[in-house]
Amino acid sequence: MNMHVEVAATVPGAAPVATDAPAGDLDARAKRAAEIAGRHADAVDREGRFPAEAVAALKAERLFGIQVPVSLGGEGASMSEIAEVCAILGRACSAAAMVFAMHHIKLASLVTHGQDSAWHAALMRRIAGEQMLIASSTTEAGIGGDLRNSLCAVEAQGTGDGDTFRLTKEASVISYGAQADLILATARRHPEAATSDQVLVALLADQITLERTSTWDTLGMRGTCSDGFLLKAEGLPLVQVLQKPFAEIAAQSMLAASHLLWGSVWFGIASYAVDRARAFVQAEARKKPGQVPPGALRLAEAANELQAMKSTVVAGLARYEAAKGDPDALSTIGFSIMLNNVKTTVSVQAVDIVQRALSVVGILGYKNGTPFSLGRQLRDVLSAPLMINNDRILSNTANLLLVQKGSGKLLSA
Repeated sequence: MNMHVEVAATVPGAAPVATDAPAGDLDARAKRAAEIAGRHADAVDREGRFPAEAVAALKAERLFGIQVPVSLGGEGASMSEIAEVCAILGRACSAAAMVFAMHHIKLASLVTHGQDSAWHAALMRRIAGEQMLIASSTTEAGIGGDLRNSLCAVEAQGTGDGDTFRLTKEASVISYGAQADLILATARRHPEAATSDQVLVALLADQITLERTSTWDTLGMRGTCSDGFLLKAEGLPLVQVLQKPFAEIAAQSMLAASHLLWGSVWFGIASYAVDRARAFVQAEARKKPGQVPPGALRLAEAANELQAMKSTVVAGLARYEAAKGDPDALSTIGFSIMLNNVKTTVSVQAVDIVQRALSVVGILGYKNGTPFSLGRQLRDVLSAPLMINNDRILSNTANLLLVQKGSGKLLSA
């Protein structure tokens, strides 16, 4: 797929910002988008295609720009508000919910670290005004999913204020890369930099070329269309590179947004499964008044675990909101361990909850096309422990625990 390369000192193609949001609060807007997403979820999964209808609905409800500050044309939505939208979407279409979550994970990096840059501030105005869809390019051939290392590098071209750069990245995965309006890519700061000395680069779709190198044919989350690409950019202005080290961006915004928003998507999937199991047990109870259906105990167990999962996500969101704006608090060992624990805990819980719900519903959940079908939800949620592999996260936590001092207190970190 070839995309025209454009070089400019300001954000190319910027349009006037539309500030009027659709009628209704975020919850109502999210539910309207989710209703459309749900209608097409089975087709998206079956055909392994991008959830175009859901994304169109999200844009129509102006939900892609809600995190952008009000001063830049957005709504200044909190992480908790965005997480609620993720959960609502997760009940309807896992892939659409994950696209929405990944978009806002990257937008969090811009909002937290890009407001001091005139170019990136203008970009955020455009994101809010045009409802641009943001993708991420962090994985790389030879590195895999190791977020904190890159082989590719920003290669400066020219001298003076008009300096430009080139970038070539063998991206083993770019979720919905072919459909995105903007890609935020990690790279080494310069060709001589260490693999861990990274920056984050904003690349507009009409500034790059993407050559597909692999296709996304998976068990679940098929609609994220996470193909591999050879990404190339040439002659772009250096102002598009965020100057803050990516290590700080990752620690202070990206990792928190990733674990909390992904966890909210998984909660949405799990809560849908429990609701299907509850409806099944209630229907069985109506058939035989006075008797407790055999699956009622398993339903109670699933509901119990869902409550624990919800508590973990909500507690993580509350701690993030309390620390937001305080780089020191966001960079502590305890905060990093908490985020890691949110991810590893809820990703395992989500799989177990859906499996328990399936055991309650039985063959009607195993079959496709019934009111109780859970095959798609199970296949989708199986990705949870694998997307940033839990073993890698637990290994990181183990290293952090070597130097952490625990408080032993219930109501403090």
